[in-house]
This record gives sequence, structure tokens and C-alpha cells, in this order.
Amino acid sequence: MIDDVATDSSNSSPASKEKQPRRARRTRMTGAERREQLLDIGRTLFAAKGFEGTSVEEIAAKAGVSKPVVYEHFGGKEGLYAVVVDREMRQLLDMVTSALTAGHPRELLEQAAFALLDYIETYTDGFRILVRDSPVAQSTGTFASLISDIATQVEDILGQEFKGRGFDQKLAPLYAQALVGMVALTGQWWLDARKPKKAEVAAHLVNLAWHGLDGLEPKPRLIGHRKS
Repeated sequence: MIDDVATDSSNSSPASKEKQPRRARRTRMTGAERREQLLDIGRTLFAAKGFEGTSVEEIAAKAGVSKPVVYEHFGGKEGLYAVVVDREMRQLLDMVTSALTAGHPRELLEQAAFALLDYIETYTDGFRILVRDSPVAQSTGTFASLISDIATQVEDILGQEFKGRGFDQKLAPLYAQALVGMVALTGQWWLDARKPKKAEVAAHLVNLAWHGLDGLEPKPRLIGHRKS
């Protein structure tokens, strides 16, 4: 499919070309190229203004096309948003999953923390979109569901550690959610703060997580008056 942007040409003679300014030639986009352009523009606008604050008119204007072109490719703003969210979720999950390569649990924690911070640093617009509450029912996921997917990866690692220490392996999912949630929420804060540096943030996250796990009690007890 070829997009609806035309290429300008002129049959003027050499003499007339000297007198008249040349018209700029505009290259036609293929359907795939236009789709990628709309996704890039949508990602930027959704990150800056949110779903509700972004209109099809604005997306089309930024792309230099008419509104029907946006509808042709995505069926509307909701369809474009859903594809953007799906791509960003897969990108983050792939980065975290591929980062978990070391054998030592502490280094695995470091790799997981770095993977999330790397994503925030490299795909800032994507992360801003993911941490917003999705208003689109048919979107392919939410940040909470993504964190749950990442926690599942960590859960297996913790389960092995719990088994080796004689702890209840059934509690591994709880601790996995707690650890991943801690990193994710810190990442949201660091998204705007950007201080201290990424490596220092990762070091502090792992410091809290690792030493917390190192001193873990097999059967923790509450010390306050409330017991239920």
C-alpha cells in the first residue's frame, strides 16, 4: 500500500526553471512506513498528554495526513494506543528477561534493577505511558500485569533460594512481587528525579533487597498489638 502523500513534479523548460523557485519533492511513504510514523507520533503525544489529552486530529496533523489515514491504520485512537502499549510492554519484559543471565542471586538482582532503569533511561516515553492507568478496555495490558509477569521470572529464583534455606517455597511469589514492586516504584520516582546516577540507584536497591533477604526470618512475627 502506498500512502496518500503525492510527489510534486514540473514539466517547465530550463529557462522557466531559472526564473521560478523549484518545488520541493516529497517522498511517498509506504503503508508500513506511515504506520511506524503514526506509532512514533502517538507514543510521544500519549507520553506527554496522556490518552484523554491526545486527539486523532493532533496525531494526524503531526503526521501531515488526514484523520482517515489514522483510522485506516489503527481504527482510531484506541487502536493506536493499544499497539503502543503492547510494544512497550514487550520491550520491557524482553529487556528484563534477557538480563537475568547470572547464577548468583545477588547479581541477578543487580541485573533486574539495571534492566528496568535501562528501559526508563532509553524508552522514557514508553515508561511514562506504561505507568499511567490505561483507560482503554481493549488495550493489551497494564503496568501492574507487566510487573506481575516480571515477578514470575524472579519467583523461580527465590523459590530455589527458599528451598536451600529451609523456608516455605509457597511464599516465594509474595517476596517476588515485593522485590519487583520496590524496583518499579523506585523507577517511577527516578524517572523525573534522575538523581543519583543509575548505577548508584541500582546499588542501593540491591543493598536493601539483598540484606533484607540475607536476614530473613523463616517465620516472621508481628511486634505490635495488632495480630490480625
